[in-house]
Amino acid sequence: MKRIQKCTGLLLSCVLAAGAMTGCGGSGNASSASETSEGAATNRESEVNQEAHQGEQDTSGGRTMNFGIQNYGGGGIDPATEINCAWNVSRYGVGECLFRFDNSMNVVNWLCDEYTVNEEHTEWVFHIRDGVKFSDGCDLTPEAVKASFERLFEAGASGSSAPEKFLEKEAEITADNASGNVTVKTVTPYVDLTKNLAYPVMVILDTEHTEDYSHEAIGTGPYVATNFREEVGYTMVANEHYWGGEVPFESIELIYMGDASAKAMALQSGQLDLAENVTNISDLRDLQADTNFTVTIASGVRTGLAHMNMSEGKLLSDKTLRRAVLMALDDNTMCSVTAGGLYTSGYSVLPSTLDYGYENLTDPDPYDPEEAKKLLDEAGIVDTNGDGTRELNGQEVVLHYVTYANRCLNDFAEAIQTQLSEIGIGVDLEIGDSARQWDSYQSGDFDLNGSNWTTVGTGDPTEYLAAWCSDSGADYCGYKNEEYDALFHELAATFDNDARREIIQKMQQILLDDAAAVVHGYYNSSMISRNATVGGAAINTADYYWITTDMYPVSGS
Repeated sequence: MKRIQKCTGLLLSCVLAAGAMTGCGGSGNASSASETSEGAATNRESEVNQEAHQGEQDTSGGRTMNFGIQNYGGGGIDPATEINCAWNVSRYGVGECLFRFDNSMNVVNWLCDEYTVNEEHTEWVFHIRDGVKFSDGCDLTPEAVKASFERLFEAGASGSSAPEKFLEKEAEITADNASGNVTVKTVTPYVDLTKNLAYPVMVILDTEHTEDYSHEAIGTGPYVATNFREEVGYTMVANEHYWGGEVPFESIELIYMGDASAKAMALQSGQLDLAENVTNISDLRDLQADTNFTVTIASGVRTGLAHMNMSEGKLLSDKTLRRAVLMALDDNTMCSVTAGGLYTSGYSVLPSTLDYGYENLTDPDPYDPEEAKKLLDEAGIVDTNGDGTRELNGQEVVLHYVTYANRCLNDFAEAIQTQLSEIGIGVDLEIGDSARQWDSYQSGDFDLNGSNWTTVGTGDPTEYLAAWCSDSGADYCGYKNEEYDALFHELAATFDNDARREIIQKMQQILLDDAAAVVHGYYNSSMISRNATVGGAAINTADYYWITTDMYPVSGS
């Protein structure tokens, strides 16, 4: 049996909370949530009533920071409903996982402080950190962790988070409050299950006492979600029971702002103290030149791309058309000029900064609009009626492009619409919100679906690459390639890192050869703070890893 203990000293010092609150479902001993006495349950409303708890914290006054952020998933924080909501519950500082990633994308212990795994990598025993409480004052116990996972799979069956991508449904989960252990036995060996359990979908919530998962989920994070206003935001109140050290601000107003220039103006007027993803380059330059602000721009692990719908009957099921689309797009100009350098151009589905053989890949469809026209003409995809738009099998080639206004995705979409028109391909552009974009992705109501994805959300790109595996349950692109599928499943069973890198390189080349995705470039995230103190507390962007553009610190977002 391998015994592993990892460093947990990241951005916050550990201060363990002591004592147990009466009425909570478990106090660190062998009693499970179901064994809580009837009397204790009766007392719970007055002792740990969530609304009263929040109201008491809200009376503190000062030290409130205003943070301008993007609205994903309608502001929901239920990790079971959809992937954006899972990210929200981590970004907002409400929920935490058993593990998390540090600045260098190394997985480290968090709610789990040590674990063991058998030689076959099919039995994992996770020790739950002593002294951790949920924000309502109830103890985090192995039984609570087990219940959180069980609820996730039950509720996730009707959602889109697909928890089975991170932990198989067949996994047997047992909890022992006496030893402090949660044991997970799997049918499939996992190379490193800890990375999967660091993904936001696997966040741990208090399922016994949470009544509103959508907007008032109870977690172990540094903040408590209160006062949700649709399309407006949340008031996040410091968790007085937080186990990980002092919470910097007594409250944070999360203010939804989708427009990048609106965020910049709000910063300059003093309405905001901190903002993420100001993507208008002129605004960024103004803020960089202003000594009143600190602008942090960091390369990360996100890729801007448009998934192609290659399902049977769709226009982009035609490979010649897909190749022509790629040849017509000037990625260098879009990244350096259209997006003002907030993206680095590239052609692979994984960022060139990651160690997956980018330098060994070949781009079969580099920018060449004249060659794209020639390719279409030779394939008979021509404009027969003289209206400027080509036809394929009697159907006008007008691609339905769905995206949303964030991280320059709308700018890319408009540039692509213009560039494709120059080779006779039309684009019906739909710029909505992230919820609509995700819904269309699931329903297949798109030809091109523009988004910005974290590529190594579980520490490597396996989960991200599932988007093109036909039997992964996550292939919304309708892509089918037997060699790719075989390599994807081989990757899941390969433990050697060098062998994994070689497999991933092969998978990327297959996608390139099949013209399977429109890659805009690799995203460089931004965070801007006012150079001032709020209620005596300095604004330090590194403190807000839980509510930056990712669950990772700024340098890794």
